[in-house]
Amino acid sequence: MELKVGQKATRSSTLTFDNVKTYAEITGDYNPLHFDGAFAAGTKFKELVVQGGLTSGILNALVGMDMPGPGTVFMSQNFNYTAPVFIGDTITAEAEVLEVHATKPVTKLKMTIT
Repeated sequence: MELKVGQKATRSSTLTFDNVKTYAEITGDYNPLHFDGAFAAGTKFKELVVQGGLTSGILNALVGMDMPGPGTVFMSQNFNYTAPVFIGDTITAEAEVLEVHATKPVTKLKMTIT
């Protein structure tokens, strides 16, 4: 795929409690904020929150499958989590091409999840 500055791609996913459980099985992240409704109710979030890594994982699918596409790997990432994601929320990831290297298969992307 030939990329151009300004080009965009999106991918959406609805996150379920089964996703949270599977992510915890893989990573060991069993924080009660993700599993214990009574615990979560006593926090500023008031309900179960999806793990941040599960939320940001949609970016891997977007970059590896959609744009730039198969064979793509991240060289660096920087995350700012600005709002919680709750079980049942649908999130949408967007990637926008900011730079395309002239002689190497390297691009700089701006990525957001809403």
